[in-house]
Amino acid sequence: MKKLLIYLILGLTMNTYSQNTKEMETATFGSGCFWCTEAIFDQLIGVIDVKSGYSGGIEKNPTYDMVCSGTTNYAEVVQIKYDSKKISFDELLEVFWNTHNPTTLNRQGADVGPQYRSVVFYHSEFQKERAEYYKTKLNDSQIWKDPIVTEITAFTNFYPAEEYHEDYYKNNPNAAYCSFVITPKIEKFRKVFSDKLK
Repeated sequence: MKKLLIYLILGLTMNTYSQNTKEMETATFGSGCFWCTEAIFDQLIGVIDVKSGYSGGIEKNPTYDMVCSGTTNYAEVVQIKYDSKKISFDELLEVFWNTHNPTTLNRQGADVGPQYRSVVFYHSEFQKERAEYYKTKLNDSQIWKDPIVTEITAFTNFYPAEEYHEDYYKNNPNAAYCSFVITPKIEKFRKVFSDKLK
């Protein structure tokens, strides 16, 4: 029910705004484990490429082990290359807000730590404005009993994750984490966003 309400609230104004500049754009989101996030965004019409990686820290060339220590300020993220003529940043935000819990600080389900925080790393003032607008709109709607804690901050860096993380769900669909966490999430996502799937 909550996901449907978000869809209705945001769906009323999604697609209204577009940068109308260039076709190929970049978005960077953190919404928990990047295995889940990559598997979701990779299914959308207009999304050209999705890479798992790390953003938000200061150390160069972070590793998965470093990020998992929770001391680097890096977040697990996906960097999305998309065709803005086929899918807008607003539509990507709609999927972002619908596919994780933005009210849990440094946590998504059993995944705990600052590396799992909810975050939008914006690449332009346009992206910043849109992310802040929808965050406020969702908070005002009081869909959740707790306030949204999603961080909205300027993009500074992105380091691709180790190769074995790429397409993790596609390559390991029967792994325990995939079966019990990612598959149910994707099934719900596909029902809500059936009109946006490749």
